[in-house]
Amino acid sequence: MTTKPQIINIVIADDHKMFLDGLSSLLNGFVHIKIMGDAANGDEVLKLLDKHTVDIVITDISMPGMDGMKLTKEIRKNYPHIKILALSMHNQGSITSTMLKNGISGYVLKDAGKEELLNAIKALSAGGTYFSEEVKSALMESMISGKKTTSGNSLIELSERETEVLKLIAEEYTQQQIADKLFISPHTVIFHRRKLLFKFDAKNTAGLIKAAMENGFL
Repeated sequence: MTTKPQIINIVIADDHKMFLDGLSSLLNGFVHIKIMGDAANGDEVLKLLDKHTVDIVITDISMPGMDGMKLTKEIRKNYPHIKILALSMHNQGSITSTMLKNGISGYVLKDAGKEELLNAIKALSAGGTYFSEEVKSALMESMISGKKTTSGNSLIELSERETEVLKLIAEEYTQQQIADKLFISPHTVIFHRRKLLFKFDAKNTAGLIKAAMENGFL
């Protein structure tokens, strides 16, 4: 018996009407995606979230009124179960870092292809994270050039193996792929992941990556 795909309820926010209409039309073409509404700013998004059950909010960053950064904070505070995907033309590491601290689970550039956007939506819907390669590169360059001192002040200490596992988790390797790459068992990978979650006081992979970035380990 064929099982019906789980419907992903989405709200989109962007102040450019033509882009908003095009994105809505694109995503409405997929049977497992339902657009619950669109908005021109964060204030309109919050009104939609009060009325509908939503799984993912796709938001631009620069918008009039409540922008994407403020919106992300509000969603994290009032709707912690909702995943947030930033879709923006901005690719500055500082912006990505701020959005991460505010609570996004993904960041894709507006010039990304349809397939990458769908991959991001699927990843967030499954409880994971998704960041475009260009976004991750810009974030890493920003952190290196900025030479953040948080890691020097941090009380968190990682072994060489924990550092290796952490970096592979951040690069979205699966448990089995990490095991194969480091020539260890999957059970050992699980053990190191649990230790990392404990050391960074994180509940899941997204929280782990966010905390590791904030403390200068990534």
